[in-house]
Amino acid sequence: MTGSSAAANARRIGVYVCHCGGNISDYVDVDRVIAAVEHEPGVVVARQAMFACSDATQGDIERDIRELELDGLVVASCSPKLHVTTFRGVARRAGLNPYEYSQVNIREQASWIHTADAEGTTEKAIALVRGGIAKTGLTEPLEPIVVETTQKALVVGGGIAGMRAAIGLADLGLGVFLVERAAALGGHVRGIGAMYPNGRDGGRLIDELAASIKARPSISVFTGAEVIEKSGSFGKFSVGLRVGGPGSETLTVEVGSIVVTTGFETYEPEVGEYGYGIDGVVTLPEFKAMLDASAGPLRHAGRPVHDVAYVYCVGSRETPTKPDGNAYCSRYCCAATAFASIQLGEADPGVRQYHLHRDVRTFGKYELLYERSRDLGSIYLKFPDAEPPEVALEPDGRLLVTVRDLLTGGERVAIPADLVVLVTAMVPRSNTELTGLLKLPIGRDGFYNEIHPKLRPVETTVDGVYIAGACQGPRNSSESVASALAAVTQSAVILKKGYAELDPLVATVDAVACDGCGKCLDACPYGAIELSAGVATISETACKGCGGCVPLCPTDAIDLRGYTNDQITALIDGLVGEAVA
Repeated sequence: MTGSSAAANARRIGVYVCHCGGNISDYVDVDRVIAAVEHEPGVVVARQAMFACSDATQGDIERDIRELELDGLVVASCSPKLHVTTFRGVARRAGLNPYEYSQVNIREQASWIHTADAEGTTEKAIALVRGGIAKTGLTEPLEPIVVETTQKALVVGGGIAGMRAAIGLADLGLGVFLVERAAALGGHVRGIGAMYPNGRDGGRLIDELAASIKARPSISVFTGAEVIEKSGSFGKFSVGLRVGGPGSETLTVEVGSIVVTTGFETYEPEVGEYGYGIDGVVTLPEFKAMLDASAGPLRHAGRPVHDVAYVYCVGSRETPTKPDGNAYCSRYCCAATAFASIQLGEADPGVRQYHLHRDVRTFGKYELLYERSRDLGSIYLKFPDAEPPEVALEPDGRLLVTVRDLLTGGERVAIPADLVVLVTAMVPRSNTELTGLLKLPIGRDGFYNEIHPKLRPVETTVDGVYIAGACQGPRNSSESVASALAAVTQSAVILKKGYAELDPLVATVDAVACDGCGKCLDACPYGAIELSAGVATISETACKGCGGCVPLCPTDAIDLRGYTNDQITALIDGLVGEAVA
């Protein structure tokens, strides 16, 4: 019997296999999985559940831990990104060290990717669970790393989300540094007049928020400023700011958390794209500015505007016609355009408005805007994904928009227009330096990526760094404010306590084995490793447990808690069903 097998035999491990409401059990024979693993070394109980994450099943697991005196826990269900926190909580409540729990992903790694092979899927699930059991047999009780926190926060970006986050943090008793790259706070909202759905003036709203910020002495505002340095870790960041551009004043602030609310850019069409560059072809923000500045019926180039054609999804949902374009929906555009058409229709009931769209996505309560727009006479035409409208300039100087309308049996329609409004997308803001400095994760759409959109919607993979607002993806102002307040809550929960608990799953160095070659320093993306007296030392608070340094160490002097060499070897042995030489 090997050392790892003997250790596993001495353990008391509970195994729980989830049906996930059919997501797993439709393709994995859960009964077979239980039968295959219930006699594995160290396993004293193996059960199945319809939903392992349900309150009822959590209670059952807690009871088993207490009554059967379990010292190891394996849950085979979905991605660890979803429920690691859930089941660590189950273990903690039942008196089991939460780091002696292992999550095995048999949904994304088995049932969802092998739907055509039930036999093979089941065998793979069995192997995955066996590997998880073997790894759990070598777990050790670990304690969180406790760090004191600075009760101040940095908010990067002074648009509506950043302003509201700063106010929220200050109202909870925290000091706030609000940094905005532009010369004034307010972002895009400052330049908008009436906003949907209630017609509030954007500029006036920003002025009210600015007055609220000014009335709170705990908020320090830096405009024309940017973040240029960051050191330290969650709870105690040291951040360098440059105020006034290159060569200007620099200062350092100490904060416990960082909230990033850097917003978005508006898609800029290429010249010739849907006629852009021709006089009378404007983007939605440009059109909205014209409406807000107009005191009566709209005029352009000194002439009254009688016909307006809106072309939707410019810069969004492009893949049918532009394979390298933006595939995502910008969400806000349909409601914003419907609201703009209402604004125009109420000012000039005689104007004719044509909305050329792929789909109308005025979700939720914004459907009322779509209905009101139609009531005022707007005509909506649906064009095929692969056949966008064509915009041309006629000899008489008017614009002509040609489109095939699926709502009238595919008829080709020619629309004369005084204005063509390109409904432009939200696109990611260019923030290369900040992204690299804060190690912010980027999604496939180019926006910053949260850990999980439902369960951890404002957290990033970097502890203490949160994202909110339109830097995460297209959203309107109310949604941006809601996410900003979520980031406020996440920051305050930790900072108000005065301390934070970090995962102990970090890299460690065997000082005797280390030869001080320094290869691990280059491998660490977080700057958590340094050489001291010829030996690598790792900052527990800066290390994120990525493990990138482990395979590069020529003397095997680095190991990773929770994923030690012995544990990974045992996991592989369990997967293949035999010891690996």
